[in-house]
Amino acid sequence: MATALDKQALANWEAFRQSIIRATPIPVETFAEKQKRIKFLLDNPEEFNKFYFPNFYLCEPAKFQIKSSKRVLNNPEWYEVRAWARDLAKSTRTMFDVIYLVVSGKKKNIILVSNSEDNAERLITPYRLILESNQRLINDFGIQKGMNMWTSTEFTTVKGASFRALGAGQSPRGTRSEAIRPDCILIDDIDTDEECRNPERITNKWEWIESALIPTRATSIPLLIIFCGNIIAEYCCITEAIKKADKVDIVNIRTNGVSSWIERNSEEQIDRVLSKMSFSSAQREYFNNPITEGKVFKELSFGKIPPLHKFKYLVAYGDPSPSNKEIAKNSFKTIVLVGALSNKFYVVKCFLEQTLNSRFIDWYYDMRSFVGDKTVIYNYIENNTLQDPFYEQVFKPMFFQKQKETGHLISIIPDDRKKPDKFTRIEGTLEPINRMGSLIFNEDEKTNPHMQRLIDQFKAVSPQNKHLIDGPDAVEGAVFVLNTKNVSVTNISLGNRYALNQRSNKRM
Repeated sequence: MATALDKQALANWEAFRQSIIRATPIPVETFAEKQKRIKFLLDNPEEFNKFYFPNFYLCEPAKFQIKSSKRVLNNPEWYEVRAWARDLAKSTRTMFDVIYLVVSGKKKNIILVSNSEDNAERLITPYRLILESNQRLINDFGIQKGMNMWTSTEFTTVKGASFRALGAGQSPRGTRSEAIRPDCILIDDIDTDEECRNPERITNKWEWIESALIPTRATSIPLLIIFCGNIIAEYCCITEAIKKADKVDIVNIRTNGVSSWIERNSEEQIDRVLSKMSFSSAQREYFNNPITEGKVFKELSFGKIPPLHKFKYLVAYGDPSPSNKEIAKNSFKTIVLVGALSNKFYVVKCFLEQTLNSRFIDWYYDMRSFVGDKTVIYNYIENNTLQDPFYEQVFKPMFFQKQKETGHLISIIPDDRKKPDKFTRIEGTLEPINRMGSLIFNEDEKTNPHMQRLIDQFKAVSPQNKHLIDGPDAVEGAVFVLNTKNVSVTNISLGNRYALNQRSNKRM
């Protein structure tokens, strides 16, 4: 007996089928006009998508989607990983490409694989409903629904193109359409959170893909493999596919600091979504950066910050990231304000986000306003070999310009020390003092989004995650400065350069 849930699912799919019918009215045209139009659409795949899938094609595609489709459609023997973030239409774009290849006669036998048979059935159902209900496809390429095999997990069109849905681990042997072995394998959403916590299960699943699924092909027939999914763990099936693919297309929700598909996802919408998620969840689902929390910094201490005049001086340490845009690993610009008193280190305030160079410069002035005349601030900027050209060519002129605009000088000390590995440095310097309860975060800043990001990044520190920990890296830089015996100040104002040495506390 069908359950209420089953009945609702059927009702939903029937509504979807009806929406396809309504969205695809047949144009009024002569036979010659029709043939000319079909040829034009087959010669122009994006126009094909726009015409045949108007209820899916709700906005203009992104450049990365168009480029990926061109690779897939122009290479019969091809293996592409689409590691696109959520809401970048990887499954929908794949459906466009596959239906184009099927109706144009370029692919005949499609297998769609997911983490379970139920999920594979859910993913293949839109293909079936479109083939049986899309009035424009039927008008131009004939009735698609076959008479002999047309079920929810396996169906064959009138012209002999077959589709089959499989859950991971199911036997794919014997999958052929007449004499044609599979020539298109779609792997979508195959990794699960639960399985990724057990490496042995991933190993077994990947072995099934390589030893059972892919070998269903014929050596002499070109095979297209499209692997869709997010990188949700350090070791999962998609990370193994990345090692084998002809093309790996990793696209995050933001590229170069802005929406990767601005036609669909506005900056405000992305900010809203990310604001409701933890840092680690957002990185995994929207930035292809799986993070395991709490490996090094399991607990962090919040407390009251002593009055600022109690500190002999504070250190504002900035990490600018090496460009004016988001880099491949989504680096954050950051400035942290840290002080030392009575053998404790206090993280007083921080700014931490993916932003422009001009905002980064402003943060130094914001820190100055925050502290006022309560104590001295030594302003540092990380200046390693990667960042040195940016400091000399970009940041120094920007500081000059800011001084002209405000009439106030911010003296900057470039930190060009040779630094050990980022993780080793953070763990070695900060973990011991944190474990002893001597690293204190300002409880008055606990709800500040910048401080929240800093805490999230501390929790994300691990030997595997060495990229999105720019905040902890800046705190390490500040603590290192506070632990040194001498402080050198380099003035960058309008060509003047001088050093000021001041004796710091021997014990902090």
